[in-house]
Amino acid sequence: MSKIEEVRGDMVKAMKAGDKETKETLSMLLAALKNKAIDKRDDLTEEEETQVILKEIKQTRETLEMTPADRREIIEDCNRRLAVLEQYAPKMMDEAEIRDVICATLKELGIDTPTARDKGRIMKVLMPKVKGKADGKLVNEILTSVMQ
Repeated sequence: MSKIEEVRGDMVKAMKAGDKETKETLSMLLAALKNKAIDKRDDLTEEEETQVILKEIKQTRETLEMTPADRREIIEDCNRRLAVLEQYAPKMMDEAEIRDVICATLKELGIDTPTARDKGRIMKVLMPKVKGKADGKLVNEILTSVMQ
């Protein structure tokens, strides 16, 4: 079952249950998925669906970060939206898993002690391995800590 069908089914359940916030979040996610499919002019692959979901999560987190602390209703709305969206996102890698992938990539490239000069080359090989499974910022931070 595709994510579009899954989200649509869950949205109908939320409407029947009278859960307005969940329904609105799922409606927004469904629109984003459909728009991506329309732009592509074909059905989305599982990876593309995941990218759309992660993009929505990232945008919601950015909104949350930019919101002033006194705007409680926006903060609560963003937190509710994140809780719903994260149900559809794949499990993200933790720091230990990312560190293992980095070590494997360093061995693959034959780099014993990485320097700042090697970072671009390492990231070029590393990012396709963790794309959609780990936050790029976190990968960058961990790689930087490994290099020191």
